Amino acid sequence: MSRALPALLDPAPGAPFPDPATALREPDGLLAIGGDLSPQRLLTAYASGVFPWYSEGQPLLWWSPDPRTVFASDGVRLSSRFRRQLRRSDWTVVADRDFDGIVQACATAPREGQHGTWITGAMREAYSRMHALGHAHSIEVLDGDGRLAGGLYGMALGRMFFGESMFSARSGGSKVALAALARVLHGWGWPLIDAQVENPHLVSLGAQSWPRTHFLAEVHRLTALPGRTGSWQEAFGRIPAADLARPLAENLPSA
Repeated sequence: MSRALPALLDPAPGAPFPDPATALREPDGLLAIGGDLSPQRLLTAYASGVFPWYSEGQPLLWWSPDPRTVFASDGVRLSSRFRRQLRRSDWTVVADRDFDGIVQACATAPREGQHGTWITGAMREAYSRMHALGHAHSIEVLDGDGRLAGGLYGMALGRMFFGESMFSARSGGSKVALAALARVLHGWGWPLIDAQVENPHLVSLGAQSWPRTHFLAEVHRLTALPGRTGSWQEAFGRIPAADLARPLAENLPSA
């Protein structure tokens, strides 16, 4: 029996992606191959619930896994022990101050069971372009001396945030970045953060697994709403990490 193959993408950057229902079951979610990382292609992909993921030397691969891992923006969980640590923290969280630095840190952070990185040079260039266009954003966690303790980056379309990668230079740095992002998005009326594929760490922070059909319905709804294109520096503000130890309702940013 011949093995099923993913679809070849139409070379036109604005061409639609194949129906995600046609994605392979093994490997889970592999939908299409080829194309490019142009801004138009990436915007079309994310609006369709599709993301690129490939390693150096591979062709460009596009994915739509089933189930899909997501966070509710009011559902990120920090342990009681970690919250107690945060009450004494001098860290702060900002946005879009060092996008390229965050992507580079995510690309070079050591990860258990992983050799090399999927954040290739072409991927770094593509997301840097999306940042310049106001569609990709970084969250930076700074220690008391202004050094990076952690961070994350991703894409924003409409009122949907698509997380791409996060890292910790200090223990807990990525958790603080995620919790701060979720709190701000909740205050803006953005209900979801896409986390792509489940792992135990994400589950421990409150990630949920959604059937792909449910996820795509929400993506289509949320990406059609007015969002925030452009720099998030001012709108995000400067959040003391100690504030994240408090219940969500006590410290919500205004919409």
